[in-house]
Amino acid sequence: QVQLVESGGGLVQSGGSLRLSCAASGFTLDYDTVGWFRQVPGKEREGVSCISSSDGGTVYADSVKGRFTISRDNARNMVYLQMNSLKPEDAGVYYCAADRLLTNQAMCFWSPRVSIEYWGQGTPVTVSS
Repeated sequence: QVQLVESGGGLVQSGGSLRLSCAASGFTLDYDTVGWFRQVPGKEREGVSCISSSDGGTVYADSVKGRFTISRDNARNMVYLQMNSLKPEDAGVYYCAADRLLTNQAMCFWSPRVSIEYWGQGTPVTVSS
């Protein structure tokens, strides 16, 4: 069964850190661009950060640059999002997604106009002020 499973979300105080993990099963992430997305009620899902398969190139939303770091461990079939200096506006449900054809730019910044092949079920992040 092909699936992505996120973990690591939770409640954190403003200024704190969380590390989200995305585990793939049923397929290998080696050749996929993988991204993290955030959705809050009443707003469109937005791309937070995406990492390419070919060279590990990364892109970030302006709002998280310098605070978040995406990384991948192909040996473990995992992708991570290290989130530091969290702000209340970072809260939401974070989803992991993967696609073999999209570039990191397309995945993160053309969503939802592009179709992404695999999605996880999401992990909630709450940041208290």
